[in-house]
Amino acid sequence: MQTRSKFFDDMSQLMTNAMGVAQGAKTEAETAMKGLVDRWMADRDFVTREEFDAARAMAVKAREENAALEARIAALEARLADAPAKAARKTRE
Repeated sequence: MQTRSKFFDDMSQLMTNAMGVAQGAKTEAETAMKGLVDRWMADRDFVTREEFDAARAMAVKAREENAALEARIAALEARLADAPAKAARKTRE
């Protein structure tokens, strides 16, 4: 007595082949989509995290230097403002 029919064997083989084709199509679609996204990202000139962190560190340093220079200029301006008063006191002495 035969427990498996040729029809079911053929259907099983067909489904197995269909799953293989579907898996191949899935892999190909994923590869194509990854390539598309990679090209899109490259066209947008996005920066890497390392480049962003380096630029940020440079900006922080520049901001600190700017604040130090502003304080130095304010001190020099204050000295210049006091200079005529000191000169006038020296001439009176």
